[in-house]
Amino acid sequence: MTSATPPYYELYRRTSLGSTLTDTLDELITNRQIEPQLAIKILSNFDRIITEVLSEKVKARLSFKGSLDTYRFCDEVWTFLIKNVQFKLDNSHTIHADRVKIVSCNSKRPGE
Repeated sequence: MTSATPPYYELYRRTSLGSTLTDTLDELITNRQIEPQLAIKILSNFDRIITEVLSEKVKARLSFKGSLDTYRFCDEVWTFLIKNVQFKLDNSHTIHADRVKIVSCNSKRPGE
């Protein structure tokens, strides 16, 4: 029987929080403290929860300006590589970055 839960993007697993969770789960599996199936279920929950929390709780806005170096569209995902980026936050504070990678995915889940 398949799960009725729609799939979520796994891109937040590459954040520091997601990497730490993955490393911890790997260690628990290696030490035979949890089964791999439980780790998969935990990561699926992580994907769902972080997506929901970011969309519901984060209200901060920013704008940015830079030079577009490269862009790609593959498997319904846009990737932008931008150089010399100036970020302007809500409080008018600005931050400079030499290079930024932006990954943009469809916010609608399959079937919505």
